[in-house]
Amino acid sequence: MHSYRPAPVLEALGVCSEDEQLYRALLARPESTTIDLSRDTGWPANRVGRHLKSLLSLGLASRTTGRPARYVPAVPEAAVELLALRKQAAIVEARLGASVLTTEFRRPDSSTVIRGAEAVAQRFYQAQQSAQTEVLLLDRSPYVVLPIEPRRAHGVSYRTIYDLASLSEPGDLMAARSAGCRILREVPIKLVVVDRRTGLLPTSPDVVVELGASSLLDALLRLFELLWQQASPLSPAASEGPLSYDDQQLLALAAAGLTDQAIARRLGVAQRTVERRMQRILKALDATTRFQAGLRAGQRGLLV
Repeated sequence: MHSYRPAPVLEALGVCSEDEQLYRALLARPESTTIDLSRDTGWPANRVGRHLKSLLSLGLASRTTGRPARYVPAVPEAAVELLALRKQAAIVEARLGASVLTTEFRRPDSSTVIRGAEAVAQRFYQAQQSAQTEVLLLDRSPYVVLPIEPRRAHGVSYRTIYDLASLSEPGDLMAARSAGCRILREVPIKLVVVDRRTGLLPTSPDVVVELGASSLLDALLRLFELLWQQASPLSPAASEGPLSYDDQQLLALAAAGLTDQAIARRLGVAQRTVERRMQRILKALDATTRFQAGLRAGQRGLLV
């Protein structure tokens, strides 16, 4: 083991020095096992396992399906870009929180507070019906009113980001397959923005702040675009090349961070079916890991 330890470079993006040290060890020896990493770092196996879980959650590593489990580092450029996007989203979310507090304190003319479940439901419906060009939605539970169903009027486009936990049943996933839908592990707030000039921001189960043109609405729009970049598509491209439509959908869910068990539950199939199809996808894309398969599918436009 070398005595020299390079200075950490990822701390600004929320990666602790020990996580980065293990990530560097993976970069030096891709497809390492826990035993390999324990030997390379001099750490006990339980310490290696703890930091491997952290790397997986950060998107800095992926795990192969065979035994013994091997770990593959994410491509540094892609991994750092994802971490940076998350950091930007956190900053925008913090600013948004401050703006909400300011709104509650000042009650500017550009906002209106709507109270009561019936009034809230009616305003959500009216806002949808009045859309002329675009509706943006951040969708998460709990639902006090039913989620907005896209009004497929001519010229009105919808973009929806679903919270992973809100898609608990296969039927939910089928409803979310339409174009303009993406999935994110954690959607921070519920939001509807109509034509980029009216925003509906729930602050409690039966209270909604309606926003007109304001710096807060601008911040919400920036937050939506940042989250859209991070979210994974739920509407795969037309079935072309080596992947079928179902394969593309499975890969999109895997890219969103779902386990095989969670994917099987959402697709309504057996876990062994998911594992078998994933092996076929890896072979079709000439990839050794899911992360690599996701990158190659994205480069070839199969998940757009």
